Amino acid sequence: MKVARFHAPGDIRIEDAPEPVAGPGELKIRVRNCSTCGTDAKILKFGHHHIRPPRVMGHEIAGEVVDTGERVQVIAAIPCGACPECLRGRLTVCPNQESMGYHYDGGFAEYMVIPAKVLAVNGVNAIPPGVGYAEASVAEPLACVLNGQSLARVGAGDDVVVMGAGPIGCLHVRLARARGAARVFLVDVNPQRLAMAAELVRPDAAIDSDPVEQVLKLTGGRGADVVITAAASGAAQEQAVRMAARQGRISFFGGLPKDDPLVTIDSNLVHYRELTIVGANGSSPAHNAEALRLVASGDVVVSDLITHRLPLPRVLDGIDLVSRGAAIKVTIEP
Repeated sequence: MKVARFHAPGDIRIEDAPEPVAGPGELKIRVRNCSTCGTDAKILKFGHHHIRPPRVMGHEIAGEVVDTGERVQVIAAIPCGACPECLRGRLTVCPNQESMGYHYDGGFAEYMVIPAKVLAVNGVNAIPPGVGYAEASVAEPLACVLNGQSLARVGAGDDVVVMGAGPIGCLHVRLARARGAARVFLVDVNPQRLAMAAELVRPDAAIDSDPVEQVLKLTGGRGADVVITAAASGAAQEQAVRMAARQGRISFFGGLPKDDPLVTIDSNLVHYRELTIVGANGSSPAHNAEALRLVASGDVVVSDLITHRLPLPRVLDGIDLVSRGAAIKVTIEP
């Protein structure tokens, strides 16, 4: 079979590999779709400390079980299920978390084996009728978005700002509307990417410059109830604090580069406006299941966000499209 393997930064190869064999408690699937994301682009450029090459990449996975033909979606982040955090229900911050495509071979392959520990935490979800494999693969990033918005308590009547118009930003816009937000504003410094995203998700305003000033103007000086930084940008995090309304919630959704993780914020704004700043780190198996339900119900439409469908030999083209911001969602069809 064909696979896309990471060997070193700048070195992902399309290679032939033996078809894997499932061991006790494992599950073999025929991969039908594995979508790409910004993390894949970062791995290509810099590698990742959890990846010991060679490793088959790909963590947004949907396919069919070889033995039964059941259509399934697979979690990316694998909690251990047994540590103090997991036992408290905090699976997204499991210190023993592993990941598909990092610790285990992922979905940029024709076939793959799902480890027993994924099944042990209910990490394989049946794809509902009417949901395609490509749409099901997008349930994984949507699950991360769901976790972030739950922590930030996005709800009815909120004015929400989403900073970053990539695929995650688009999913944030769609989910905020599904959760009853009154207005959703989309911000990006790249006018072309912002225009492409805004054409699809139709925010109440698309902002490509002076975001603090523009948000305050749009809200009559009040600010936004929720600000989500769906970009790896320290400047966005600093701006988020300045544009939040009193008792506003700020989600630092996008992580910052490890060599530049510090920001400067006005602590008095946090103090006097009673702001809440929350992080968001991945998703739990339950978030994945809920994301599939949201897609199946039509509450969060994802099909039109998939702008490119490419065969496995073109996975590098797909990652390049993501890197340049020339696509919303790219899915690979092995």
